[in-house]
Amino acid sequence: MFNLAKTAILMAAITALFVVVGGMIGGEQGMLLALLMAAGMNFFSYWFSDTMVLKMTNAQQVDERSAPQLYALVQELANKAGLPMPKVFLIDEDAPNAFATGRNPEHASVAATTGILRILSSRELRGVMAHELAHVKHRDILISTLAATMAGAISALANLAMFAGGRNSEGRQGNPLASLLVMILAPLAASLIQMSISRAREYEADRGGAEISADPEALAQALQKIHAYSQGVPFQAIERHPETAQMMIINPLTAGGLSQLFSTHPPMEERVARLTSMAKNGVYPGAE
Repeated sequence: MFNLAKTAILMAAITALFVVVGGMIGGEQGMLLALLMAAGMNFFSYWFSDTMVLKMTNAQQVDERSAPQLYALVQELANKAGLPMPKVFLIDEDAPNAFATGRNPEHASVAATTGILRILSSRELRGVMAHELAHVKHRDILISTLAATMAGAISALANLAMFAGGRNSEGRQGNPLASLLVMILAPLAASLIQMSISRAREYEADRGGAEISADPEALAQALQKIHAYSQGVPFQAIERHPETAQMMIINPLTAGGLSQLFSTHPPMEERVARLTSMAKNGVYPGAE
């Protein structure tokens, strides 16, 4: 519940940032133009992102005959979660990973690499697929698209202001230094908020997946195992299309240190700690 509230607060924050920045450097006309530009760019992604990412990762659809164990596992979990049966895909990659995509539960797909099937036990794989179905249930593709739209609109406003010389839609020249700072810092702030929303959704998918599978410890063990194996095994499709890394259960491109602020995924140690606490106490701890 805390993660849901945090997402709502962050969405409100990025919307407020858009309004403030728009009023300062774009005026009403600039705000509308930037929002329309960002919405147009993300509309296509929202409706066709599933097809695009499945093609980028060379995912192949499977059924109860070609992958009976995986298909049956997803079917059981989808029924338990009260979801329509999603399409199931396999990716021929040694790197262990999985993701979910689709604009809503009725048009959802889940995918797993052949590598993850090799290293995880059936119990651990069950936890992973439950995590992905939690993303579907929470409509995280919609949330991430809305966040990307607002962040994109703020960046578009900054670009418009740069070309307009810092003038708003009424032609008034503001403080040049203030305008320059807004142009630089506003997109950065929007990106930080967007990444924070993504991390909150991962925490919520961990919690939701643990509830669907009724086995938070298995998901914690799976995350540790995937993280350890993925360190030395490149995900070739992700290296060719790094923009898809944010969709994976573990981002294979994430680095440590200050870059965690711009990471789409929470720290692995924290995810495992919260799931372990849930297994012991029956309650998932609140988000950061």
